[in-house]
Amino acid sequence: MSCVFCDIWRGEARADVAYKWNRAIAISPLNPVTAGHVLIVPGIHVRDFSSDPETSGYVMKCASEYIDRWHVGQCNIITSVGENATQSVFHLHVHIVPRRLNDGLKLPWSEQ
Repeated sequence: MSCVFCDIWRGEARADVAYKWNRAIAISPLNPVTAGHVLIVPGIHVRDFSSDPETSGYVMKCASEYIDRWHVGQCNIITSVGENATQSVFHLHVHIVPRRLNDGLKLPWSEQ
């Protein structure tokens, strides 16, 4: 089965790479929801956050480093496990979504 994130790692698909670690990259998503939105993607194929705790921990470490290094400030850190939880690409990825006052972005469970 084809995986767009594996294709990016193999150099078979293009991506706007914001930062690279040894085993993960930060890339711009195709449809960012706020300015500065990035995805942290591991270099090995891991289906989701629950599939490989070591890789998931490494990706979260990279997310923390990215937030600090680039002074992201207030943000949401989001990952989904499974289709019912809105996962649409079945390769572990973590969204870093910078937030600003009155940015208009509402999370699904928000009552605003």
